[in-house]
Amino acid sequence: MFEKILIANRGEIACRVMKSARKMGIATVAVYSDADRNALHVQMADEAVHIGPAPANQSYIVIDRVMEAIRKTGAQAVHPGYGFLSENMKFAQALEAEGVAFIGPPSKAIEAMGDKITSKKIAAEAGVNTVPGYMGLIADAEEAVKISQQIGYPVMIKASAGGGGKGMRIAWTDAEAREGFQSSKNEAASSFGDDRIFIEKFVTQPRHIEIQVLADQHGNCVYLFERECSIQRRNQKVLEEAPSPFLDEATRKAMGEQAVALAKAVGYTSAGTVEFIVDGQKNFYFLEMNTRLQVEHPVTELITGVDLVEQMIRVASGEKLPFAQEDLTINGWAMESRLYAEDPYRDFLPSIGRLTRYRPPVEGPSPTGGIVRNDTGVFEGGEISMYYDPMIAKLCTWGETRAHAIEEMRLALDTFEVEGIGHNLPFCAAVMDHPKFVKGEITTAFIAEEYPEGFGGVELPDPLLQRVAAAAAAMNRVAEIRRTRISGRMDNHERKVGDDWVVEAQGEALALKIRADRAGATVDFSDGKSIRVESDWVPGQPLARLLIDGEPLVLKVNRITGGYRVRLRGADLKVHVRTPRQAELAALMPEKQPADTSKMLLCPMPGLVVKLNVAEGDEVFEGQALCTVEAMKMENILRAERQATVKKINAAIGGSLAVDDVIMEFE
Repeated sequence: MFEKILIANRGEIACRVMKSARKMGIATVAVYSDADRNALHVQMADEAVHIGPAPANQSYIVIDRVMEAIRKTGAQAVHPGYGFLSENMKFAQALEAEGVAFIGPPSKAIEAMGDKITSKKIAAEAGVNTVPGYMGLIADAEEAVKISQQIGYPVMIKASAGGGGKGMRIAWTDAEAREGFQSSKNEAASSFGDDRIFIEKFVTQPRHIEIQVLADQHGNCVYLFERECSIQRRNQKVLEEAPSPFLDEATRKAMGEQAVALAKAVGYTSAGTVEFIVDGQKNFYFLEMNTRLQVEHPVTELITGVDLVEQMIRVASGEKLPFAQEDLTINGWAMESRLYAEDPYRDFLPSIGRLTRYRPPVEGPSPTGGIVRNDTGVFEGGEISMYYDPMIAKLCTWGETRAHAIEEMRLALDTFEVEGIGHNLPFCAAVMDHPKFVKGEITTAFIAEEYPEGFGGVELPDPLLQRVAAAAAAMNRVAEIRRTRISGRMDNHERKVGDDWVVEAQGEALALKIRADRAGATVDFSDGKSIRVESDWVPGQPLARLLIDGEPLVLKVNRITGGYRVRLRGADLKVHVRTPRQAELAALMPEKQPADTSKMLLCPMPGLVVKLNVAEGDEVFEGQALCTVEAMKMENILRAERQATVKKINAAIGGSLAVDDVIMEFE
């Protein structure tokens, strides 16, 4: 077994690998850029080596610099994590030449599976179901149209070297095939330096389901069942689960056996993932093979009990797999929510800055019988940089059933405290309550279809709103008793705090009466409903854990004038708790109107101005590009919403902008 390994990555995956290495008694080496000097993975490692400036193309993906770190520390093996150099054949070859073990597959397997055209040919030869299509090189748009007609519309036009949704178009007609071919070709050339295009049948009602495989150097290969990854936004996964709520045992077995056949066909060793697209009739077709550890691997670990990172390390050191296929079983259900530094209320634009508060849920067995796991690479007070992937953490839960795992995730998301940056926790929470998701009726079009106008928050259903109102009233009573005690205005404080209150939230006013006792309070509503509230919450605590009629409820709470800001289940509410007379007077107060910003271009995210397309005095038209702001290495073009004249420009090229900074004003 290795004595020391180097992790050629950063963030949560580097920390994840270190946890398994530490458990195995193996020393770890971290590499870091200027931006990551104080990062969590650097603090966790036994040794750390600086490898360059912040941009990844000057540090983490420079093979020579990583090799220097290996030589300097004497690391015997390298785990690449995912992204960066994890599927780089040249890196694997460099390690082989150096006599350093690569904790991953052979370089030939990386090469074979790295090209979509080649991988589909190999898959077909191995007896793996492939999507009907044309795998040869396509000369021009007219040939693309002919091929599309032969396959039958709709078709998917894809870049051979593509990934992340780039170089991909769907065509339903000849005209769309002609246009899509040229667009995909141009995009592929600029993104990957490879403009080869192929065409395949577009699968309707598609689900993205992948099979986890694990193979050793002795000819043994198993599949560790499947993960459902259909909840995607712009072809990027957001929520994953294992197993899939859609597959039956026969389909699962057939997919698993085909995934193993493909792995054996390319001489695969280590952990890998074979991705399939599955239609509404459970027909499945090979998409691609990821020759690395997947982001969503924890859900497989939770349902199988297998530490995939540990097995990758053992396989790389020459050990045999300690189990056969018949030894593996599915135990329970697991969910994963990817927590990203992006603002869901602003079309998921990147958010950077300091984590002023970062308090994940407690990991391990939960009070409700499940398991909570949080893979992360950040800490409270740390910075979210513009240079790398915006992932903050991967929150995972396990339950005995799918419904149990979902409920564990709801509670975990409500418990997770993140402040200082925009993040997608509310969106993940909203999906957990969506009726179609709860029923397992999901496809890769779920987000596009269910949130066509983007995410604008959640309106709580009446039963849950009533529970929140009861909680707020009970919490307010505790706060009022504390306030009167501190003021020293009474001998018998309970007589000073009334029993009748009106809770206003989400446009509704709920009249209620509180009957308190030593164990909690019973809240009686005017409609006859009674709710029991129990909690040890103390005023000032940002997290309130309550039992409402015996069921757990977690609220993020901040005091505001006359009540609380309450966040749960994707909703962000102002909850006012008033006496009946105060509520009567508050109803007469005029509502404050938001400031008029219709004649301003506001910056939607923190970033740098890289281009200004207009000048003061220019007349602009609807849809015209006004400027480009770069954030997390993504360029965002801001456009005019209507015809206007530019009155003043407040930003300059190279200037740094915060959210809602005024870039320009219009007449």
